[in-house]
Amino acid sequence: MKIKANGITINYQIDGPERAPWLVFSNSLATSTAMWDEQAAALQSTFRVLRYDQRGHGGTEVPSGRYAFDTLLDDALALLDALGIAKAHFAGLSMGGATALGLAERHPDRLDRVIVCDSPCQSTPQSSQQWEERIAVAQKQGIEALVEPTVGRWFPLETLAKNPPHIDKVRAMIRNTPVDGFIGCAAALADHDYASAAGTVRRPVLFMVGQKDGAAPVAMRKLHEKVAGSRFVELPGAGHISNMDRPAEFNLALRDFLGA
Repeated sequence: MKIKANGITINYQIDGPERAPWLVFSNSLATSTAMWDEQAAALQSTFRVLRYDQRGHGGTEVPSGRYAFDTLLDDALALLDALGIAKAHFAGLSMGGATALGLAERHPDRLDRVIVCDSPCQSTPQSSQQWEERIAVAQKQGIEALVEPTVGRWFPLETLAKNPPHIDKVRAMIRNTPVDGFIGCAAALADHDYASAAGTVRRPVLFMVGQKDGAAPVAMRKLHEKVAGSRFVELPGAGHISNMDRPAEFNLALRDFLGA
């Protein structure tokens, strides 16, 4: 389904009973609503599950140019407004995780429980340079040149060696990401900081991260320490796309947190 919000057409999908509490899932860079298939299937009996494609991704409109990260927050908020959702649980991974924390800081009245996954929620000079390098590759060589390098960063070597079905699913999502959407959101990731103000968050927060997601576990433990009363879960053996690497453990942690 599609709806106009914040000046663009946003693609979204809703599953679950009409009167159930809302649970929103926000995707990472170079993926789509399909990254949350396992979570929607597991949780739609209990929650009204809303998945949406972030700006420039999946079936959502693809404006050209560099996006500001605050624009991604505005997109999410405008989508809630357009669908008449006053308050929701909000979960996001990587780019979606920063979206979740940013909304918790800026619009706490619109969120109930917040799940931030596999995201340090801020750029650094080093990460900004890496994003600019990837933007240059996308501009010169197209999205195909980013598929294997991205998969190599996102998943542990032992997972790649086993080659479970979700690896090809992720490859397909990356491959189908519009170049302008990748560039726009990569620019947002190159210049954002929701970690500095994390201590102001007063909503219940779960920080969840794959054990093998590079430096993310250390960064996210620091975020957890900043947010009073928050929870921290590290998923053994999982890489960056932790919800697809360890769906059963991920879903169990979600249920436990949302039911608390």
